[in-house]
Amino acid sequence: MKKIESMTLIALGAALIAALSPFTIPLGPIPITLQTLAIGLIASIYRPKEATLSVLIYLLLGAIGLPVFAGGHGGISSFYGPTAGFLFFFPLRALVTSIFAGQKGQPIRIFLANALGEVVLFIGGALGFMLIAHKSLDFAIKFVVLPFVVPDLIKITLTTIFAVILYRNLKHLPYFKKEK
Repeated sequence: MKKIESMTLIALGAALIAALSPFTIPLGPIPITLQTLAIGLIASIYRPKEATLSVLIYLLLGAIGLPVFAGGHGGISSFYGPTAGFLFFFPLRALVTSIFAGQKGQPIRIFLANALGEVVLFIGGALGFMLIAHKSLDFAIKFVVLPFVVPDLIKITLTTIFAVILYRNLKHLPYFKKEK
């Protein structure tokens, strides 16, 4: 793939995550966000390299202070709060989802890849919460995982629908024609 094409896709991916992240539904210190929907969508149609780098660029933009994180926050302090585990595991969520989605536009594969990616993210979020809030695993699961299972299943379903539609409309482009 041409470098310019790859860089453009990475920039578009980071921009999509940044554009959707401010939209939140408060649910205690960890809100329901559209970050995971955006990451899942990108990972479902991009190859692993572009998906992961999109997330890393997004995190870099937030780390340097741009208000691109949930609720319009930014800055390095975001990596020390109760949601830090989620932020640190976003790239891994993108990588796992992208690898398993396989850029083929198959709905069941996209759904399952995103579900697996979300499990990875839940693990990171719970671990980060345990470390930062000094809470037990049981407490972290009850507070950081369980309240988000249903909302995340809804987001995964929407991600799957959007990814299939996008893939069907983009599959004629060279990037989407063959897997690398």
